[in-house]
Amino acid sequence: MLRSLSSAQATPECSCTRTGEYSWSTGDCGPRNRSRASPASSGGNSFSIALEQSSLKPLAAGTGSAYKCVEPAEYCATRGREGQGPSFPSGLERRGTRTAVAMERGAGDRTGSALFAGFRALGLFSTDIPHVVRFSALKRRFYVTTCVGKSFHTYDVQKLSLVAVSNSLPQDICCMAADGRLVFAAYGNIFSAFARNKEVVHTFKGHKAEIHLLQPFGDHIISVDTDSILIIWHIYLEEEYLQLTFDKSVFKISAILHPSTYLNKILLGSEQGSLQLWNVKSNKLLYTFQGWKMGVTALQQAPAVDVVAVGLMSGQVIIHNIKFDETLMKFRQDWGPITSISFRTDGHPIMAAGSPCGHIGLWDLEDKKLINQMRNAHSTAIAGLTFLHREPLLVTNGADNALRIWIFDGPTGEGRLLRFRMGHSAPLTKIRYYGQNGQQILSASQDGTLQSFSTIHEKFNKSLGHGLINKKRVKRKGLQNAMSVRLPPITKFAAEEARESDWDSIIACHQGKLSCSTWNYQRSTIGAYFLKPKELKKDDITATAVDITSCGNFAVIGLSSGTVDVYNMQSGIHRGSFGEDQAHKGSVRGVAVDGLNQLTITTGSEGLLKFWNFKNKILIHSMSLDSPPNMMLLHRDSGILGLALDDFTISVLDIETRKIVREFSGHQGQINDLAFSPDGRWLITASMDCSVRTWDLPSGCLIDSFLLDSAPLNVTMSPTGDFLATSHVDHLGIYLWSNISLYSVVSLRPLPTDYIPSVVTLPGTCQTQDVELSEETIEPSDEMIEYDSPEQLNEQLVTLSLLPESRWKNLLNLDVIKKKNKPKEPPKVPKSAPFFIPTVPGLVPRYAAPEQNNDPHQSKVVNLGILAQKSDFCLKLEEGLVNNKYEAALNLLKELGPSGIETELQSLSPDCGGSVEVMQSFLKMIEMMLDRKRDFELAQAYLALFLKLHLKMLPSEPVLLEEMTKLSSQVEENWIHLQSLFNQSICILNYIKSALL
Repeated sequence: MLRSLSSAQATPECSCTRTGEYSWSTGDCGPRNRSRASPASSGGNSFSIALEQSSLKPLAAGTGSAYKCVEPAEYCATRGREGQGPSFPSGLERRGTRTAVAMERGAGDRTGSALFAGFRALGLFSTDIPHVVRFSALKRRFYVTTCVGKSFHTYDVQKLSLVAVSNSLPQDICCMAADGRLVFAAYGNIFSAFARNKEVVHTFKGHKAEIHLLQPFGDHIISVDTDSILIIWHIYLEEEYLQLTFDKSVFKISAILHPSTYLNKILLGSEQGSLQLWNVKSNKLLYTFQGWKMGVTALQQAPAVDVVAVGLMSGQVIIHNIKFDETLMKFRQDWGPITSISFRTDGHPIMAAGSPCGHIGLWDLEDKKLINQMRNAHSTAIAGLTFLHREPLLVTNGADNALRIWIFDGPTGEGRLLRFRMGHSAPLTKIRYYGQNGQQILSASQDGTLQSFSTIHEKFNKSLGHGLINKKRVKRKGLQNAMSVRLPPITKFAAEEARESDWDSIIACHQGKLSCSTWNYQRSTIGAYFLKPKELKKDDITATAVDITSCGNFAVIGLSSGTVDVYNMQSGIHRGSFGEDQAHKGSVRGVAVDGLNQLTITTGSEGLLKFWNFKNKILIHSMSLDSPPNMMLLHRDSGILGLALDDFTISVLDIETRKIVREFSGHQGQINDLAFSPDGRWLITASMDCSVRTWDLPSGCLIDSFLLDSAPLNVTMSPTGDFLATSHVDHLGIYLWSNISLYSVVSLRPLPTDYIPSVVTLPGTCQTQDVELSEETIEPSDEMIEYDSPEQLNEQLVTLSLLPESRWKNLLNLDVIKKKNKPKEPPKVPKSAPFFIPTVPGLVPRYAAPEQNNDPHQSKVVNLGILAQKSDFCLKLEEGLVNNKYEAALNLLKELGPSGIETELQSLSPDCGGSVEVMQSFLKMIEMMLDRKRDFELAQAYLALFLKLHLKMLPSEPVLLEEMTKLSSQVEENWIHLQSLFNQSICILNYIKSALL
């Protein structure tokens, strides 16, 4: 452990202090023989030196939409497209991103989206918050933690693989720190402690302004807000230990450091330039450093004890001895303020300093000179840089959404890129799913790159890089010339994987460029051709629309001059143009080719939609639109074309009949993108009014709508239908929304015209924890209650029972069944029969209860009247004659099996212990069943068995004959009605099978 230094302790002066003989690589200083410190998990330190455990003790207190259906609702259904099954109300619930909310509500009570739930974000790796490096003594590995909005990612430095994603916080993280056990993240005026890189275990509240500095301090944590209020907290008690208040006009804290071996002391830097050394145990200011009249931006402990590196707003780095208040050396960078500082501890006296322009300067502390520059290490400011302890590895991150690891293994001391995780550094311009498995999303950004993000795992992500105008020129003149020959950002692209292994499979048009570039997805690089017509030499003509045929052989490109050209993707040769001179008089807003390469559809800014023969380039049909189109999208499988117009309406056309079949209106801003569901039933639109709406094409209704904090620029749906992907204004990531209808029952009721959608938060990189709601907080609604089907939907409908066929279908064939099941040989008595518990006969086996003899004086003489006792069924029938209620008798009959039913019906005869009145009551029960039209098949089966058993004696009894006459007319009437319905249905089915439709 490093030796502690207390303010009250007299320390002998170091002999090497004044000569500057520091051992920068090991941290040893002169005769003081200190043992090497093990790598510690220090969040703010660029190198790893074990911090002293503080011995602090508690101090005393006192310190809306409209839609129009042009064609009948059955239009799409009759075209043979795949549809979704009917939806029924359900009591299922969906867990939202923050709380558990009822998935299905009424149109007026529904919150958020009923079809899509936030899943997670893709392509986010870093922000402008400095990273944190930790060392795991158990696994002997380094881990780096980066902030991504409301959560943070933890990566293994060895392979830069994602280890953990933390739970989301209510707000964006504004600063981070870490010790050996916990990660601290601040949001607003609150900060939390995370255990296992995921779970919040402590939360600290007490600041009134936003926290911008955190410093672990043994069992305590120091937090500083923008009002320069410093609070020291006990981590595990979550109690405030000490609070220091500074005057912002005199000393506004901008940096904090715990100097190595300085027990209970912290060093504070200010925007005014001065520094203060405090003893937080005694709450005393020990010393004030006057500074260099420039604001302090960074403080970093050097490998040598008592030496601290101070970064200034002027770009200077001061190496200062805080024990004697002496400046040892000064360095200056001309790239602006110092953003971060770190020292190598692997035997080389090197210091690295970051800058706001993305450059890193490497300084030799022994020769006191600049030895190398790492220019364009990041495209934005260096947020944080850290040399790993005793390793030649430098970890850097920046606001360009990149995390990089550099290795210093060259003779010149320059670092080369070893591993990286990188997303887009500028907002996205276009996203589309690539392939049919729904696992890759292609995205183009304003930073000029084309990247592919995997929805499965980050290890499958890949970057296709920047587009270069001339590769040979870049290779000849080096990377310094690469920035000048990069292509502008991609505005639109089209991709088809059919021939990706043979030639380029992606075509893209660039901002302000006439030529379109091809890209190879398998090789992850720009392709071999730049497609443009040779005869056009005007600088003001640009490519505005692109598409690739489903076979992957041809690319169709529309220009701002109105020309539409066809190129071969394999050779890059021009294969013709549509129209004699130009296809449209205005700029081409969209091009599309059907799935069979028979038809090409183009639309222009003049408001015309044209259909062309793809092979001979002849115009087939032209139609005018109500407003100029903004964009166009074709669903090739169903032949449905979606058009977003400049008047914020959507038109849907059938390319076979060339007629508008649906028109939708309701958006209050420009429609940025369209997406079809894989089966072509839904059309999803994204608009500048921050709404995402889902339209049901068969019914022509709006079925879902929700608002977002940021306007959606792009929307695309997975070919498998499981996810919806969106990109947004000023956001660098791709946001996935899961399709709830795939795993839950969703009510697709049309939304009313006055429906006001609610705002839904964008999903994070990890789903937040579900918060269970109590039953009192969930308001009941008609759609949340589980639907129970009644026993009879309508009194006029014939209703069957729920009994299996074995209970009634074979009642007339029991004698045949018994004859077949008759054993050929009598059963043999086993030699030693086991003991059996007596059971009650019936379908459900039940053990017989032992007979209890409560009367000790009961006679032992057998009463022969018991043998003639009537069954429960006969008793219920006798009661039915009196009260005219037969439900109890029918329920008893339903519980019996076929043999039991036959026995009960045989016992109705006077010869078997019954009576004529009981038989009359049975016929009345059948009449009641036919009147109510319930248990229709049971009534027919019971009546048939009754007639079979008692047909000979029925004519001899006038009462029974009268009942039979009534029952006969009733059965005939019901059957004639059913027969007519059956015949009508059979006739229609036979016609549909035989007719040529």
